Amino acid sequence: MASHTLAGKKIAVLATDGFEQVELTKPVEALRAAGAEVEIVSPKAGEIQGFEHHDKGETVRVDRTLETANAANYAGLVLPGGVINPDALRIEAKAIAFIKRFTDAGKPVAAICHGPWTLINAGAVDGRRMTSWPSLQADLENAGAEWVDEEVVVDNGLVTSRNPDDLPAFCAKMIEEFAEGRHAA
Repeated sequence: MASHTLAGKKIAVLATDGFEQVELTKPVEALRAAGAEVEIVSPKAGEIQGFEHHDKGETVRVDRTLETANAANYAGLVLPGGVINPDALRIEAKAIAFIKRFTDAGKPVAAICHGPWTLINAGAVDGRRMTSWPSLQADLENAGAEWVDEEVVVDNGLVTSRNPDDLPAFCAKMIEEFAEGRHAA
């Protein structure tokens, strides 16, 4: 990761209550270590509640609400998992519109575990090769994705992984893709 610098790049992490703790904190740590400025973006202000599987974890401070976030100001987007977080975000119109601005612009997006659920609602998985938590396989395939069971999958700027065990590979590829920048559609 050290060979890919993200100095001068601002990255958004879109999350709400119910995110999987390490799927937000580890990517944020890796991004900051690579020199990126990171903002936690959420539909709500204040703090959002993390989970460690089924148990409440720590809260994380929201830096910017969706109401005031502009996708044009960010070089990339991270979508942490957890079951509750992406399920809530995928029915939030402003969250889906925010994600769609990244995918339509060819900006890199990194989604882990249940995070790809939101990409389905943003219309961003058709024809893409990706992975996720296994229970999303049928959802992704029904939306036109080629689902594979691999630690990390990169498809033209889209980085996906299955679960917290994949975080080292996920973070490394995420930083690599964010360093490369926009990808042609």
